[in-house]
Amino acid sequence: MIGFDADDTLWQNEQFYRLTEEHFRGLLADFAEGEHISQRLLEAEKRNLSHYGFGIKGFTLSMIETALEVTEGRVPTQIIGEILSIGRDLLSHPVETMPHARETLEALAGDYYLVLITKGDLFDQERKLAQSGLGDYFDAVEIVSDKSATTYRRIFGKAADGPERAMMIGNSLKSDIVPAIATGAWGVFVPHELTWILERVEKPTEAPRFREIAHLGELLPLIQEIGR
Repeated sequence: MIGFDADDTLWQNEQFYRLTEEHFRGLLADFAEGEHISQRLLEAEKRNLSHYGFGIKGFTLSMIETALEVTEGRVPTQIIGEILSIGRDLLSHPVETMPHARETLEALAGDYYLVLITKGDLFDQERKLAQSGLGDYFDAVEIVSDKSATTYRRIFGKAADGPERAMMIGNSLKSDIVPAIATGAWGVFVPHELTWILERVEKPTEAPRFREIAHLGELLPLIQEIGR
């Protein structure tokens, strides 16, 4: 069984959040410096993860909360309306697949049980999967509230003969790689130039089942090498 992360592994995601944050900073430019606004937004996102989870809706609510804090409750209603508008824009941005994603999935489909394992808003993740045109390559889709070793054990136990015969591919060390390796599975790290700061941890370089590739085009040769 091979599991794939979605956002910034199979298609672009973080770049749209960065553009939205820049727009948000511009909206509040009369009240605070850009770096201060970004720091307060990050603090709000951290606080709200346990309430709203991962995804665009939680991000939008965190922007509204930050606007209220930065302006000490004096934020104009038109700015709140604009924040809601840019949040909606995030929910409709076009899906841009990553290089080598389609051909890699096509090469693996049929020989391996492929599972999309992603976290975030259910409706938004379903939308992006449908628009990506990659859905037919997967044998199963798991949209989860968070990614932990417990989550992976459940999925690997259901889709494979346990973690030892499973592999997880992703761009987040914290969510995709470290917890998957903790179960005994392989973890293949595919770095992305834009990774949310809350997803960054040290590479588990001492773990015997940790691997890193530059892009998805290197995945099939790696799997063949492991098989040998």
